[in-house]
Amino acid sequence: MNNPALDRRQNRDGVLLIIVLVTVVMMTLAAYTFTTLMQVELQASRVLSRRVQSKYLADSGVDYVRLFLAAQRQDIFAKGGLWDNVEMFQGVPASIDVNNLELVGRFAVVAPNLNEDAIPEGYRFGLVDESSKININALPFYDNWQPGSARQILMALPGMTEEIADSLLDWVDSDDDVRDFGTEGSYYQGLSPAYDVKNGPMDSLDEMLLVRDVTPELLFGLDVNRNGVLDDNETAGTNASSLDADMHLGWANYITLFSKESNLNGEGLVRININGTDLDLLHDDLRSAFNDEWTNYILQYRINGPSSSTPDPEGDVIQSAAEVPFELTGGEQGTFTFGSVVDLVETYVEIENEEGGVVFLRSPINIETLGISMTTAMKSLTVYEGDSIPGRINIMQAPRRTLEGIPGMDLELIDRIIQVREFELDDPDFLDINRNYETWLLTEFLVDLPTMRTLMPFICVGGDVYQAEVIGYFGDGVGTSRAEAIIDATEEIPKLVFWRDKTHLQGTFSVDVLGGDFGSGSDF
Repeated sequence: MNNPALDRRQNRDGVLLIIVLVTVVMMTLAAYTFTTLMQVELQASRVLSRRVQSKYLADSGVDYVRLFLAAQRQDIFAKGGLWDNVEMFQGVPASIDVNNLELVGRFAVVAPNLNEDAIPEGYRFGLVDESSKININALPFYDNWQPGSARQILMALPGMTEEIADSLLDWVDSDDDVRDFGTEGSYYQGLSPAYDVKNGPMDSLDEMLLVRDVTPELLFGLDVNRNGVLDDNETAGTNASSLDADMHLGWANYITLFSKESNLNGEGLVRININGTDLDLLHDDLRSAFNDEWTNYILQYRINGPSSSTPDPEGDVIQSAAEVPFELTGGEQGTFTFGSVVDLVETYVEIENEEGGVVFLRSPINIETLGISMTTAMKSLTVYEGDSIPGRINIMQAPRRTLEGIPGMDLELIDRIIQVREFELDDPDFLDINRNYETWLLTEFLVDLPTMRTLMPFICVGGDVYQAEVIGYFGDGVGTSRAEAIIDATEEIPKLVFWRDKTHLQGTFSVDVLGGDFGSGSDF
């Protein structure tokens, strides 16, 4: 016989058991969730802490580069140089975790490794000479030397059109005059949202995206994370095969805003500007560095100008400027100027002697002594005011496309330049002084004198402003930071002129490749 009271009690016990079991499960799940959440929070805190630490590692790398650039040129080359220097720029240790002595904080300075056609071939550990690129902000000044040269330089870039070239020039020049294919403020005011044309120097390359018809693909190519290397995820599912290889990294690979070179001599003093307006000061400066032949000829050139005719050695009187008495009286005007130092080569100045006869003064620089005299002139003389020269293109590193746009360049000359620069100089200490100056093209007879005069305003053999892509990281790849820095080494203490955090544009560099005693192959 069933007992109803007993049955009800047993049912209540069963319900309580179920409630207890559900409660235990819920508490277990809550504990598990809480534990997981705390682990996530711990990991996030760890990543955040590492990110802050790695940012300081990257900042340390920037200061390290500045210190490296502050050294004398010969010391920089003795330490491996700036191009691809694994010992100085790969896996540089900067900090040690006191709680884990094996976890060393490091930084690396990485740059794209490009061939002569500007096609990426991996990466290297070093800096990018900004003078190997076209300086957009300096382009308007090119037209002062040779009208139309600015557009010509831009048109050499792959994918460039006359409309974009002139629009870029209209954006950075200071006037409101519309170029043949360009556009000024009225176009941009008609956009939605409307904005003004800059009519001044750009502040960053991204600003180019504001210019008519410039697209992200033209500016950055396929390099989404802007690390100068085409990663697998950047080429997968894209039109890489249809895009010219020299545009895989976009125009950012060819363009800069900051390039310039030092205008100082080997002793760190400003070169003598032979176009200086004060002839008395020019005379004193020249006498401090040159003999009477050089001093008198340069001053006579400024006063009387170059002779329009070539003297006849058989019938005309030709003398050294040192042989003709000359003194400034204070009333002379520097009516004539030099286009470049090369204007001194193989020129004459026509003057009258005391008897009223014509005398031709010959230049101290002639073809017979070109190697020595040209180097002497380039070391101490200039036609530029100030301690730096902006915007000229480094022919020793600029890609073929960039060289093709330089006025005076032809394909044969470009091939010869690329061939010559591929070979290391016999002197491992880089003491071939001819190659220290762009006039090596003339002294080694790659070009004739008229071509050299055309090239001079546009070319150099090395700039003094560098781009550094610095990565701060730890061996496990957690919390890595990236920074781009532009450093101006034309000053005695190299100056940071541009800095940008690129951590959000993570690359896929392996920490093993970046350098360090790691057992991990983590990427970031």
